[in-house]
Amino acid sequence: MMPNKITNTYEQIYPCKSTMVSKLTRHNPGVHVGRPGWHLTMKSEIRRCSHLVKNRSIQLISCIAALALTACAPPTSNDSPPILLFNGTGTSPNGVKAVEAVLKDSHLKYATVNSQQLNGMSESQLMAYRLMIVPGGNYTTIGNSLTPDTTTNIHNAVQGGLNYLGICAGGLLAGNATCNSLNLTSGVRFGFYAEVNRGIHKAAVAIAGVGTPALEHYWEDGPQFTGWGAVVGKYPDGTPAIVQGTSGKGWVILCGVHPEAPENWRRGMTFTTPASVANGYAGTLIDAALHGTWLPNY
Repeated sequence: MMPNKITNTYEQIYPCKSTMVSKLTRHNPGVHVGRPGWHLTMKSEIRRCSHLVKNRSIQLISCIAALALTACAPPTSNDSPPILLFNGTGTSPNGVKAVEAVLKDSHLKYATVNSQQLNGMSESQLMAYRLMIVPGGNYTTIGNSLTPDTTTNIHNAVQGGLNYLGICAGGLLAGNATCNSLNLTSGVRFGFYAEVNRGIHKAAVAIAGVGTPALEHYWEDGPQFTGWGAVVGKYPDGTPAIVQGTSGKGWVILCGVHPEAPENWRRGMTFTTPASVANGYAGTLIDAALHGTWLPNY
């Protein structure tokens, strides 16, 4: 009766180990519960199983961590879509959505990347994409949300062949700005379109192109690009509103207006160009930036 009493007591103290007792006695015929030495063998078996459980737990935690990191990171080079759209700190959420709408209408695949993710990307990871788009927002906030190493990586990736499309703030960021910037322009720094100096911050602005009627686009505190690139579109005062050119091996297009602007951005303003036509031009700019295509220029 003593062995049964000891077994029952052990199961009461270690209820989750009762199965282990059964397995121990079944797989070790020479071990009998209650006889001298049986508890030492049992302790050894517990230590072995505990070590196994610990190792399995570590493996499980490692797998979960790896999956979490994968979910947060942009796609790797093996499965990268052609376009990387920045949606990080300083960008306008509505501006990002507007660019996404044009990308979807154009049936173009893209990935988004925020500031933290972009700060974790290497130059070679950036080179896995064909085009990087930085939309409107606050260019100073965007630049300061990125580390100097990150802006250097983007600069070097463009020199190596990554194409770049900067819209409004993304255009200012491409220059040699006073904040942390990309300097894709060999030191040229851009200013704002003259309407800003007149206290005007939003307007329907006619942009003249080569051989085509002027298109009115939504403009909001946008830059002009005097001093760099070939001029694709001009503001009414003749300063460059849209420019294109090479930066190293990369193809760069900078746009000071918002052709991607949806209809609801135009409330309270009068446009002669329908939003659908302007949006179509945004698709033209994206396509040209993606494929490195020269647009008609002055």
